[in-house]
Amino acid sequence: MNQSRQAAFLKNLNIYEVNLRQYTEEGTIQAFIKHLPRLRDMGVEILWMMPIHPIGIINRKGTLGSYYSVKDFCDVNPEYGTKQDFRILVEAAHALGMKIIIDWVANHAAWDNNWTVSNPDFFVQDEAGYFVSPYDWGDVIQINHSNIDQQAAMISAMQFWVRDFDIDGFRADLAHLTPLPFWRSARTAIDKMKPGLIWLAETEEPAYYDAFDINYAWKWMHLSEDFFKTGMNVSALTAFLEKQQVELPQHAFQLYFTSNHDENSWNGTEYDKYGIYTKALTVLSYTYPGSIPLIYSGQELPNIKRLEFFEKDSIAWTDKIELHSFYKTLAAFHKNNFDGGDFRFLQAQKNILAYSISNAKRGMLVFLNLDKERVAADFFNTGINGGYTNIFTCESVTIEENISVELEAGGFLLLGY
Repeated sequence: MNQSRQAAFLKNLNIYEVNLRQYTEEGTIQAFIKHLPRLRDMGVEILWMMPIHPIGIINRKGTLGSYYSVKDFCDVNPEYGTKQDFRILVEAAHALGMKIIIDWVANHAAWDNNWTVSNPDFFVQDEAGYFVSPYDWGDVIQINHSNIDQQAAMISAMQFWVRDFDIDGFRADLAHLTPLPFWRSARTAIDKMKPGLIWLAETEEPAYYDAFDINYAWKWMHLSEDFFKTGMNVSALTAFLEKQQVELPQHAFQLYFTSNHDENSWNGTEYDKYGIYTKALTVLSYTYPGSIPLIYSGQELPNIKRLEFFEKDSIAWTDKIELHSFYKTLAAFHKNNFDGGDFRFLQAQKNILAYSISNAKRGMLVFLNLDKERVAADFFNTGINGGYTNIFTCESVTIEENISVELEAGGFLLLGY
């Protein structure tokens, strides 16, 4: 893998997580396809499909079960449609210039996964020969990672989706629970089939960059949530981000988000977690160096309810997608302005988080008011003077060496040239 070439490809992309079950009343692939033009217009580059596979019945949770309890790694959940439906989805997305990555669960599977009959040794068993669940996840059983044949079968299943459906990559569920050597082997084998695949890992362990392009920014997510709930000073956020700049490997990307399927269902919507700071933190996810921004299904509405995890609970779409323009503007800016450059934080003033990025061609200034009140703040000796454009209003702005910024609580200012 040419890391610098892959980094150049990834740096301008964004990801949209698709929850097929809840996306439409029908909950099908065919119904979702109708949304593709709207999503493309919003600037979506990559569609991450939550698990598309059939869901186990034995020890199922709830009526419909967990998306992550896989019964067959080489089939499509009949509730969503057919393999041909999925093939049409991939082709339709590609025709619009979007890529498709699929969720992959390599650590566990359903109690009635087809391998439990054909290859029971693919799973961990106790002394009595019974399958074992990981942690307290009673609807799934632990895969035996020490079984070489199991590893080969898992890689073969992943290759199936690349070869027969032309998907563009994988999002690895709980990637760190599966040994890194497996992921190295999987990537080596699968990249030979289709170079330039996208590899996203649900982990924050730096070692996994050896097999993946993008890891999760979990620590940032938790810290920013704590910031909202405890009222800590913004300097704690900048200190953390500065530390990340030093610790992350070169060409490392992290997934920044205010919501996803787990957070929405189990911990609350982005408005429950971040309140008035939600949009400001979204701006950060599209502008911070090394960030790959994520939108979860329905955030553009915005969806203000927690979606059920094991039951049908459709997103209540309306004709008015209130945040479509907001995300479209950010996506366009992210795509056209991430060429690298000199990054620095401006000295934090009154809980305004501010930073700049500039190179010979482009630059940006970001101001985020993470205070609970309207704030006016002065920034001195910034070294960022010049002509800018307000990205959301298209107004021209002249920035002096010393500048004053006034923002509503949770407000933001994004300038570029």
